[in-house]
Amino acid sequence: MIKNIQAKTILSPLRSSGYDPFGISYNMNIYRGCQHQCIYCDSRSSCYQIENFADILVKENAIELLVNELAAKRKKLTIGTGSMNDPYMPLEAELGMTRRALEQIVRFRYPIHVITKSHLVLRDIDLLKEISKIYAAVSFTITTPDDDLSSIIEPYAPLSSRRFEAMNTLSREGIYTGVVISPVLPWITDSPEIIAGLLRRAHDAGAKYALAWPGMTLRRGQREWYYDQLDQHFPGVKEKYIELFGNTYQCESLNAEALHNSYYKVCRELRLATQMKFYEPVDPQLDLFGSNTPA
Repeated sequence: MIKNIQAKTILSPLRSSGYDPFGISYNMNIYRGCQHQCIYCDSRSSCYQIENFADILVKENAIELLVNELAAKRKKLTIGTGSMNDPYMPLEAELGMTRRALEQIVRFRYPIHVITKSHLVLRDIDLLKEISKIYAAVSFTITTPDDDLSSIIEPYAPLSSRRFEAMNTLSREGIYTGVVISPVLPWITDSPEIIAGLLRRAHDAGAKYALAWPGMTLRRGQREWYYDQLDQHFPGVKEKYIELFGNTYQCESLNAEALHNSYYKVCRELRLATQMKFYEPVDPQLDLFGSNTPA
């Protein structure tokens, strides 16, 4: 079901007590719920209070809110989108809400970091190239190089091969792009060979960085759905999760050390950065002073 709702705000300040690997200061979610229906999605967790994650709630006043909030911000810091749902889910092709948001981000000259599983982001290359004059990054979440496996664990998302193709196009157009290998699913995608394969495919597609974490999260709401999907597609694996992890929130692969070693070894070999380059705001007073300084 698709339903329009009224939102109270559209940019949420990122509250992080530690290092943020994505360099994001404000989260922007134009939709609630996600059509990609990845079996592991943390956004199903009960704490987010989304009654039915298959329902898509469209924040119909999102652009109006965005204009007001962009105009009111004192600091132009990086806006991130893609943390609670995919900004380029199939519905976006029809509604164009993400594109309209990017138009306003161009207008107000803010930096952006888009996280997606969709090639639909290519539609907005023109806007991303304009934002790149300030700062724009597009990260593709890819959990396996195997299209058959991706069609099981990410049933309504574009296949991994489509994401690599989109990454390649963005890279050739000069957009800063890379891969996010997360989550890594114990007993399903947690082999060093899979990680190495992902990194090599991403490098060949023009990725400039690769971010990875050797595990996943599981909490109430998300856990029950994921276990049901394991029973359907990976019989016997659920019992391994229950035995090893119980009700643990962060579930790190038993192969974490080997995955870690493979990740850093291949990244060094390919000269793939393991950290992103973040937007660095310019102090307007320093910039003014510099522009008035005689050569």
